[in-house]
Amino acid sequence: MKLEVGDRVTVESESTERSPRTGVVEEVIDEARAPRYRIRWDDGHESIYTPAAGAVSRAEPTEKA
Repeated sequence: MKLEVGDRVTVESESTERSPRTGVVEEVIDEARAPRYRIRWDDGHESIYTPAAGAVSRAEPTEKA
């Protein structure tokens, strides 16, 4: 799946004890070799993420009041 800046994503956890994480793609770093994205998570943290097969999906946009 190709993601773009501004896409909301849900990332499944590798552990069954943790919930999926959601966030917004802030930057597409490298798509030529392997996709990598800078994601700002809903908890305020930010990280570089390289998705494993089937681990990431687009999330519904959240409504802002």
